[in-house]
Amino acid sequence: MPVEARSVGYTYLPGTPSSREVLRGVDLRVEDGECLALVGPTGSGKTTLLKHLNGLLRPAFGQVLVDGVDIWARRSAPRWVRQKVGLLFQYPEDQLFAETVAADIAFGPRNLGLSPAEVEERVHEALELVGLEPGLLGRSPFQLSGGQMRRAALAGVLALRPSVLVLDEPTAGLDPQGRREILDHIRLLNRERGLGVVLVSHNMDEVARLADRIAVLDGGRIALTGPPREVFAQGDYLTRLGLDVPEAVRLGNLLRGRGWGVRPDLLTPDEAVEEILRCLAR
Repeated sequence: MPVEARSVGYTYLPGTPSSREVLRGVDLRVEDGECLALVGPTGSGKTTLLKHLNGLLRPAFGQVLVDGVDIWARRSAPRWVRQKVGLLFQYPEDQLFAETVAADIAFGPRNLGLSPAEVEERVHEALELVGLEPGLLGRSPFQLSGGQMRRAALAGVLALRPSVLVLDEPTAGLDPQGRREILDHIRLLNRERGLGVVLVSHNMDEVARLADRIAVLDGGRIALTGPPREVFAQGDYLTRLGLDVPEAVRLGNLLRGRGWGVRPDLLTPDEAVEEILRCLAR
């Protein structure tokens, strides 16, 4: 299910002294089953754009289309948009509220008017997708570890069976194990389940691992888009924006600067190791 922003603009507090134009004619299309990483400096409009993709914000001008349908063709965005485009905010454990994990995951499906049997089916399906044990269903979500809480919140979104998952810094604040768990499940959902993913992250190693394509947002506009190798080849430009590059890219640049003949498009740690071993074997 493609999701598309066409010339989308948005201004916070228009007509007031605090007015601030955040999006300035953004054009962006997320293809069916694609993992798109959205990166950019703080204040570039990333979170604001995410909120447009599932109808939480209405553009001042331009269109947002889901599966070819303008979601604001009528006075309000249709309810199905938020079922098809699931949004998980930064620190999603703050979205947890129910007495038990089961009740929290079931909240969305119940609001769809599904039967108790259908709700239960979706709860167990979502729990399995995020790798949580069924024994946790009766526990309070606030008794879980940080990584488990994050996965429980993700399960609540997945219980709506969205076609596209929109994630705002999904690993922020987690320890290394929690980050690995979340990333592994995002990768599984995208690569094996075919779920489209839009990922905002400042961690470029995560972006390199997950993304099929990167869009760089700067000053409320898409400044650069392309496959990870092409975008990270623009290291000087990204640095000027205050963005980083993956560790493998940084290492490759360092080694070439010292005369090593490593290839210029290293992206992952495995590629870096392979290339270093190749150079040492000469």
